[in-house]
Amino acid sequence: MRFLRHAYERFADLLHELAKFGTVGAFAFVIDVGGFNLLQYGLQWGTLTSKVVATAVATTFAYFGNRYWTYRHREQSGLTREYFLFFLLNGVALLIGLLIVGFTRYTLGLTDPVSINVANLFGIGLGTLFRFFSYKKWVFLAATEDLDTPRELPETDGARTRETR
Repeated sequence: MRFLRHAYERFADLLHELAKFGTVGAFAFVIDVGGFNLLQYGLQWGTLTSKVVATAVATTFAYFGNRYWTYRHREQSGLTREYFLFFLLNGVALLIGLLIVGFTRYTLGLTDPVSINVANLFGIGLGTLFRFFSYKKWVFLAATEDLDTPRELPETDGARTRETR
């Protein structure tokens, strides 16, 4: 029974975290796609330049949303470290998006807004999957256990024992 309760709690925590990540991501998505289209089609900037600038603005928003809302319960390992890793990993996600958009525009020769936006959405989707798992693993670390606190050991002969580390 303990196993099921523990599994449910872990799943519920993951689902809650995923919902918050998705909410922040939805706002960042609007900033990214809206900014990309405004810069490219409204201000006539280049496709890849528009993508880089829009993604940089969306990434900055996402960092603060994830740090202070989605992952606020996780250990903070320093703003400089987190910010650097966050932007490094977003750089990888941006590269994924740039490759897809660039391939669509320059290799396939599809320059119409629908084709470019479909490529952009596909790149954002792949980048989002990469970011969700990489943030949890490298940027917003899980809280560490207090090593001075005694913990319960499994039952032996009906009696519980305590261990200190």
